[in-house]
Amino acid sequence: MTPILVKLWEIADFICGKRLVPLLADLIPQLERCGEIKLDKNKKKLLLKISPATVDRLLSKERRKYALKHRARTKPGTLLKHQIPIRTFSQWDELKPGFVEIDLVSHDGGDPHRDFIQTLVVTDVASGWTEIQAVINKAQIWVFSALKEIAQRTPFKILGIDSDNGSEFINHHLLRFCKENKITFTRSRPYRKNDNCYVEQKNYSVVRRSVGYARHDTKEELTLLNELYQSLRLYTNFFQPVMKLKEKTRLGSKVIKRYDTPATPYKRLLQSPHISRTIKSKLEEEYRSLNPALLRREMTGVQEELMKIAAEKRKKVTASPSAYMRLSHWGHLTDGAKKRMKQKAPSVSITPGTALGSVATVDLPLGRAKGTYNTEKNSPRNIR
Repeated sequence: MTPILVKLWEIADFICGKRLVPLLADLIPQLERCGEIKLDKNKKKLLLKISPATVDRLLSKERRKYALKHRARTKPGTLLKHQIPIRTFSQWDELKPGFVEIDLVSHDGGDPHRDFIQTLVVTDVASGWTEIQAVINKAQIWVFSALKEIAQRTPFKILGIDSDNGSEFINHHLLRFCKENKITFTRSRPYRKNDNCYVEQKNYSVVRRSVGYARHDTKEELTLLNELYQSLRLYTNFFQPVMKLKEKTRLGSKVIKRYDTPATPYKRLLQSPHISRTIKSKLEEEYRSLNPALLRREMTGVQEELMKIAAEKRKKVTASPSAYMRLSHWGHLTDGAKKRMKQKAPSVSITPGTALGSVATVDLPLGRAKGTYNTEKNSPRNIR
């Protein structure tokens, strides 16, 4: 039974046993209907009765195979933020779908210079429904346009928006939009990430786990990311169960947390009395048309394309002498060090096709002086 359990676990994106077990009752019939798996009655019965602890025990060896052996890019908004109140939880009905948290995920690859792609993440507090869309940079016009597109495709009306204090959100465009559409617009306290805990969690579990930490800054990558997100949003909302905290009790130094039964955002919307029967019928129809295994294959295909582009960027080319001359003018190097550098031109490796601000790897004839250097600021980094 372990091989079929491993396959189901992989299709469910390697989630833990507590989340996987409640999903099996819906996932197995869906995969059988799509022709992805075939199970006899005994195996199916065993899978539907399996406990979370047994799942984690059977998958422990497989999980070890995948074991892996942050940066803040938010800039303060303008004085306009004084017109946008800090959110207090008494203002929001967190049991009613429509109150969302929003945030941006940066794809800078560790180099914050020049423009790079950002992913807008919008998460509903009540259901966990998450929408994602990539934008070419964090300019207000692109972020606001993406937010309007997301608002049109969510299966509920947006009633409230809570953001951080970044200028990409704290602006007149979004404030005017919220006033015109009677949307409650609030912001978190500065430097308090837990105020936006729902969307901060999705930044990793949805975006980072699917895209990683590489730098993406071209139109081709923007197209690929949004192609990936078309499948990812369906996969996340219809086939990824989430657990919500019910209560938290402190006993001395020990904190005991109790969660509700894991359920997908789709299931939570079906259970909500605030969603109309018409919308629920549309969601059920869309769910029946989806194949989670196919969605995984589509995502994997796009991810491989993104990895190829990232690999191409990392290919090393020999820099021109002018690059060496730029790198040889570091003010903090001694005259003796500069003289030894001129005896032999260093081997400089830079990302092909990128402008100033990229990271170059330089091998200098100075014994152990090897490191990575920023070609815009002409300053060494990580010299060992």
